Amino acid sequence: MRTIFLLFDSLNRSALGAYGGTAIPTPNFDRLAARSMTFDRHYVGSLPCMPARRDMHSGRLNFMHRSWGPLEPFDNSFAEILKWRGTYTHMITDHLHYFEDGGAGFHTRFNSWEYVRGQEYDPWIARVDPKVEGVRETFAESHYPPTRDSKRFQHMVNCEVMREEGDFPGPQCFGKAFEFLDRNRAADDWLLMLECFDPHEPFHAPDRFREAFRTNYEGGVLDWPYYERVAETPDEIAEIRANYAALLTMCDEYLGRLLDYLDAHDMWDDTALIVTTDHGFLLGEHDWWGKCRMPYYEEVSHIPLMIHDPRQPGAAGRRTGALTQTTDLMPTLLGLHDAEVPVEVCAQDLDVFLADPGAEGREVAVFGVFGGPIGITDGASVLYHYPPDWTAPGLREYTLAPHHMSAPFTEKELATAELVPGFDFTRGVPLLSYAALPDAKRVPMNDGLGFEDTGTRLYDLHRDPRQETPIEDARRAADLRQAAVAVLTAHDTPNEVYDWYGLATEYRHEREDHHETVT
Repeated sequence: MRTIFLLFDSLNRSALGAYGGTAIPTPNFDRLAARSMTFDRHYVGSLPCMPARRDMHSGRLNFMHRSWGPLEPFDNSFAEILKWRGTYTHMITDHLHYFEDGGAGFHTRFNSWEYVRGQEYDPWIARVDPKVEGVRETFAESHYPPTRDSKRFQHMVNCEVMREEGDFPGPQCFGKAFEFLDRNRAADDWLLMLECFDPHEPFHAPDRFREAFRTNYEGGVLDWPYYERVAETPDEIAEIRANYAALLTMCDEYLGRLLDYLDAHDMWDDTALIVTTDHGFLLGEHDWWGKCRMPYYEEVSHIPLMIHDPRQPGAAGRRTGALTQTTDLMPTLLGLHDAEVPVEVCAQDLDVFLADPGAEGREVAVFGVFGGPIGITDGASVLYHYPPDWTAPGLREYTLAPHHMSAPFTEKELATAELVPGFDFTRGVPLLSYAALPDAKRVPMNDGLGFEDTGTRLYDLHRDPRQETPIEDARRAADLRQAAVAVLTAHDTPNEVYDWYGLATEYRHEREDHHETVT
């Protein structure tokens, strides 16, 4: 078996034709759907970028134990497990967060890896004396403060060397993928993880992809909205959305080139292809930009997944309504190469649905950001359960790698450290526990903001798919909370998490029974 795992970032499900999108042509995603099984109820797990990738590697939710951070020394990794059993694993990525303090340990689990420079604020091009005035003329100051202390300034500098389409990181990633395939397509038993940061913001695409998306906006580059409430004019909103559409169009075209390659070299009969994303992105829906700080509306949490598995030719062009999550990718990748799934995994090999689209999936999908609301859906309803007070003390982080996105924990945080016994997934390894301070530089507090517009809310996804009107249904909400507690319990969630979220009293007996069983 040969496997290509293509991971885009911030790929909106609703934008794809295979999922009913009409505003942006996506002929190659549609073409892939005809060769694959399309998963209609696939959801995120831990959010955002690096927590999502820890879920993918380990097959477990992790947002209950720790915020954004490196892969832990005791974590399972599909790439490392496959490497140990003799499957060659290679990673190609332009995702800069792997190469910050808070992203260590992921890419090194592969046999080999390549990093394409230049995405977002990648500290790549050195300009000691930047041309501030030229930058001010090119970029809209509302998205790009012309000061060196802004991470966005580095992106402006990087853009100076992106003149031709081949200079852009996304096209370079696909180019390196074709080099890998040229070199290795005749070999067997390998996995290529092709991870493209696009269409993540900034929505920077070669000019030719913007031609189909004209707007009335006149001004500097406007393609990197802050994770805030919408305050832009209609023309500015249209411009930001047009830039996302252009970048997604580029992703579709390069996906098409990959499909063309598989066609030309007759690889469909012995090569699996998995295409998905880590999360979506709000482009003004619900009056929000971004992710993390607001409720995890369907635009953020309900994501695309398409799988072509040559062992299941009958799955081509079919769909499944089974409830699945990001964590399920790990046992699925192992299963493609006949690797044993570790006992710590709390996820399901998706092969069962490729064989039978009507097979029963999980009862609920549970997802969230550390310290933020917990999302719970059964596919028909969704509850965003907020803590009574997200600034309250009592929440703790458990890690042997105390790093936030781009810096270690502060001395103030480190001073709260306590050595504690491990969990059922740490394989006997004790951990350090740290107070999760409300002013810590963790996502999304690293921008100086917390969880605004908070408040638990419940939506009926069948009657209100756009989630415009929350409903009051105490019984339904209680059922979802109870189902979520069962999931959290199965992941050996720390006791204080239930207290902090106001879930302690109602379901304590279920957790105590689980603890006695594990002990």
